[in-house]
Amino acid sequence: MNYSIGEISNLTGITISTLRYYDREGMFPDMERSNGGIRVFSDTELNTLQVIECLKVSGMSIKDIKEFLIWCQEGDASLDKRQKMFHDRYKEVEKQLEEMKKNLNFLKFKCWYYDKAVADGTEDIVKNMSDDELPADIRDYKI
Repeated sequence: MNYSIGEISNLTGITISTLRYYDREGMFPDMERSNGGIRVFSDTELNTLQVIECLKVSGMSIKDIKEFLIWCQEGDASLDKRQKMFHDRYKEVEKQLEEMKKNLNFLKFKCWYYDKAVADGTEDIVKNMSDDELPADIRDYKI
């Protein structure tokens, strides 16, 4: 199926200016253009965008994503490099998730803390609680 740049923007939530930037950077090497020079996106470019956005959200730089896309153009000769890159990204995202989990747990503790303080009408009671007095499901979230 073919899509206009506006349709792709609506489907993906990626701004038109970002799509144009990706094209200028060579991230869609096989993208066709109409007789008038207008970009014609296909399912191939849509799939490429899904990979780009996933890698970008995982913390990979545009430069490294471009390198990956070049490796894809190389075919089987770069399979090992691509495999390693995805395994490395996976490990990195696992680390990020662990950090986010710690932050989420701390936020859970702080929500409980302030809910208790507001309910008591003062922070003094909750502030002076020993760890043993904290609810069991909250105790481990305190830093």
